Amino acid sequence: MAGEATLTLSQLRQAAGHTQESFARDFAGEAARLGIDAAVSVRQLRRWECEEPPPVPHPGQQAVLEAMFGVPLAEMGFAIPSHRMTDTMPVSEAGGVKRRTFVAETGALAATALVGCRAGPRVGTADVARLRTRLDSLYQTDHLSGSVPAMTRAHRIEGEITGALGTASYTSRIGRELQTMLAELHGHRAWYGYDGGRIEEGRAACMEGLAAAQLIDDPLLQVSVLETLVLLAIKADRVWEAASAVENAYRLARSAGTGATVQLVIALREANIATHTGDLTGARRALTRAVTHQSRTDTDADVPNWAQFAGPFEVDHATADMYVRAGQPKRAVPFLRAAVRGIGCDYTRNSASYRVKLAGVLLSAGEVEEACAEMDTVLEVCGGISSPRLLRKMCEFQQTAVRLDSAVARECAVRIRETV
Repeated sequence: MAGEATLTLSQLRQAAGHTQESFARDFAGEAARLGIDAAVSVRQLRRWECEEPPPVPHPGQQAVLEAMFGVPLAEMGFAIPSHRMTDTMPVSEAGGVKRRTFVAETGALAATALVGCRAGPRVGTADVARLRTRLDSLYQTDHLSGSVPAMTRAHRIEGEITGALGTASYTSRIGRELQTMLAELHGHRAWYGYDGGRIEEGRAACMEGLAAAQLIDDPLLQVSVLETLVLLAIKADRVWEAASAVENAYRLARSAGTGATVQLVIALREANIATHTGDLTGARRALTRAVTHQSRTDTDADVPNWAQFAGPFEVDHATADMYVRAGQPKRAVPFLRAAVRGIGCDYTRNSASYRVKLAGVLLSAGEVEEACAEMDTVLEVCGGISSPRLLRKMCEFQQTAVRLDSAVARECAVRIRETV
């Protein structure tokens, strides 16, 4: 073949796990995502792979091929005119291909996750898609099993992404997607810091996430990090930081033209701050705003993954927090019951956390037997959840229950101690 190819087109296709037929389908899908009017038939693909010299793809096909494999067309064995050569540029320049020396010890993507074994790994859209699937699955892991197993998986994914960014070759589009995923991972780690009680670690992850999201100019990602920073700042008793985070989140959301669900998340964080400071008028105002946004969420065409947890049950939970802060636990109970009923089976960790909260409020309201019944339900399901925050809440309930002059409460405290 013409040119000094690292691998032929056929080798690249096979290394990516494609038959000729599946490659043609994937090519059409990638062209659609790129907004390029280009396609390839199995017959044409065979000509590219078998003829000597191969016919040169037209410019649209070239753009799709380079995006799929992260390899310049000339390195696939095609003799192309000099004006169509893909130059080596910094990753920030559109259309450039970033080249770095591959060092096997650095923890770059495993060979099976790249486009074949060679002396310089290339990252293409198929590799990014596999990483994206694993990244998105972190939400389900956290919701169902807790932050501890999710954190373990997040560290592995982060190592692969940073390894690829530092050692692999890729187009600027692929580089941006890798950096976007890295920013999202920082946001995940911030939440795991909050759930695990490692507040300073969580705040540090927020700073990394904000910087990464700013570098790729993604306002929605910045909002996602800021809403977690609010929770961490409250725990660190840095109310001014939490308030600034909310203010900036509103500003970024307006500039990005976000939908009602994102606005709902920010309003809930505003309510968290007001409740923490005892500003009950401010809390009611923020919750009223949250209810308004909630009523419009069905008009959202696209909701980011990090905001999908927000729903009526979160509004109910925040309202209950306000009443607890006001010293009115009995008024909080119906809202917590509604939150427990409404949260759904996809949020096992949060469902258990809501029940523990309800049990604690029932205990404060003097409903000891009902409180212990709720805690019994939690004890039945918590074995599969690794969440330090949930564990702390259970221990707090146990410490309160053991001091009560109630046989039911003391028995419940014993069951909690044994389970923990």
